[in-house]
Amino acid sequence: MTLWSPNVMTFLRNLLSYLLMTLIALVTVTPFLWMIIVSLHPSKGALPDPSHLIPQRWHFENYRTVLEMPSTPVLRFFSNTLFVSGAVVAGQLLFCSLAAYGFARLRFKGCDLLFAIFLATMMIPGQVTMIPAFLVVRSFGWLNTYWALIVPGVSSAFGIFLLRQFFLTLPKELDEAAYLDGCTDFGIYARIALPLSAPALATLATFTFIGTWTDFFWPLLVTSTTEMRTLEVGLSVFKDSFGTTNWPLQMTAAILVLIPVLTMFLLTQRFFVRGIAMTGLKG
Repeated sequence: MTLWSPNVMTFLRNLLSYLLMTLIALVTVTPFLWMIIVSLHPSKGALPDPSHLIPQRWHFENYRTVLEMPSTPVLRFFSNTLFVSGAVVAGQLLFCSLAAYGFARLRFKGCDLLFAIFLATMMIPGQVTMIPAFLVVRSFGWLNTYWALIVPGVSSAFGIFLLRQFFLTLPKELDEAAYLDGCTDFGIYARIALPLSAPALATLATFTFIGTWTDFFWPLLVTSTTEMRTLEVGLSVFKDSFGTTNWPLQMTAAILVLIPVLTMFLLTQRFFVRGIAMTGLKG
């Protein structure tokens, strides 16, 4: 004889699960709420303590102040970052999908060896290749230009691996039927593989956009003027322009940086989980 009925046990399990997920959600959201509240404090105020976290008046003008500061052109930083991130995402989707389709569908001598070499490069830390990449960019005369910010990021071994795994899940019967209709390899790639790969493409686009948008060290290395700075580098300049940390305005600038990343994730989240799951079905 059991002490609890099955219905009661199910209810308790569900209740515990919801309480645990609510606790995790609160822990995750609390730093963002703190950022928003601090950004609405007086611009020259000190970092508020928990007992005075809610301001007496909401200072929404902080956002206008950050956007219009002449010493740190945040709008210029924003436009630079948006252009560079968009170009890198477009390059990744184009070049990685072409290479991934070749590895997944076209059989040629040394295909597996070449793909293994690509995978091996994923084990090399980015810090190791940063100086050689900088020397190459400098030899091309690209320092302090958009070329230096965009070209090194338009392809990656991770992107090729991610899309190749997805292409392997597509039925080969689709290719055979397309060949019978006279379609070329590129036609199959463009008309069949890509339209069916929206989840994987959205996943790669999300990873690439977030990585490029939040990149700090590479833009710091290859840019030297205010007009070419990206948002992450611009935020460090913004912080130093006050001589000390102006927490309300610093949090305001951080929120402006966060909004595009959060928007990108929300727009692609319905593809994101599906893309991650399906790219792991076949090795």
